[in-house]
Amino acid sequence: MSQVVTMGETMALVKAETPGPLAHTRSLSIGMGGAESNFAIALSRLGVSVTWAGRVGDDSLGELVLRELRAEGIDVHSIVDPEAPTGLMIKERRTAEQLKVWYYRSGSACSRLRPQDVPEEQIRAARLLHLSGITPALSASAAAAVDHAIAVAHDAGTLVSLDLNYRSALWSPEEAGELYRRLLPQVDLVFAGDEEAAIALGPDRTRSHEPLALAHRLAALGPSHAVVKLGALGAVAVADNADHVQAAVPVNVVDTVGAGDAFVAGYIAEFLAGENLEQRMKTAVRTGAFACQVPGDWEGMPRRNELDLLEAKDPVAR
Repeated sequence: MSQVVTMGETMALVKAETPGPLAHTRSLSIGMGGAESNFAIALSRLGVSVTWAGRVGDDSLGELVLRELRAEGIDVHSIVDPEAPTGLMIKERRTAEQLKVWYYRSGSACSRLRPQDVPEEQIRAARLLHLSGITPALSASAAAAVDHAIAVAHDAGTLVSLDLNYRSALWSPEEAGELYRRLLPQVDLVFAGDEEAAIALGPDRTRSHEPLALAHRLAALGPSHAVVKLGALGAVAVADNADHVQAAVPVNVVDTVGAGDAFVAGYIAEFLAGENLEQRMKTAVRTGAFACQVPGDWEGMPRRNELDLLEAKDPVAR
């Protein structure tokens, strides 16, 4: 059994490799990506055993998703749905710096996720269940599956981690905030960008939106670990009865998609290893920095023996 179980939608990914309008692109590549599977791959590469659970269509895109996940050493618990397609996302690199993503997930196989799809045995045996705020936004049945997974984890004494991962294409800030506030008292670790944290905490403009203040307010709702991700500015955390401010690792950014998932994987890998808050945050920003330097959602996730490369003086390893 795996140390960590995660559950959510992984989609096929079609993307342009060169900048410019998609309408004029003559060559596209195909792959896959999704917040939970990005996280699972990063965690697996850091040496933590992980199970991914979800649904894919009975199609070639679903086959691609499952093959890639298994190739990364992930235990796959998947329902292959013959009546719904695998979700799809398309990336347009409009300029060298600007990326646009379209999602085609309405009616997808994973939007039909149900409580009976939850891998109960694996959750009971795991140390931690990791979820994102994307899954309950997919459908009412997917939201019910998230609730059931949390209930199974609580019954077994399995810790629960939540990355808010707000997606404006799926729901409004008001809808998301209501769901976040319902889930936060039920989780042990929460991760959020500063804007996501503000959505979760509601529209009270009299309260400070300074990152550490946001982390303290998230922790006050129940989680014992509250981490606010700040991208190029690093991150802050409230955990272990302490505050921690962590600077980012400066890198040449190629593609930021997946960096937040990598960050969370780095934190959780060190948390499960018993490392202190400082080390958890240090590994988190390093793992996120690696993800930023490679095109794609998960391809740049580092292995543990690569983490020190960001500090290497010689660009050639011999």
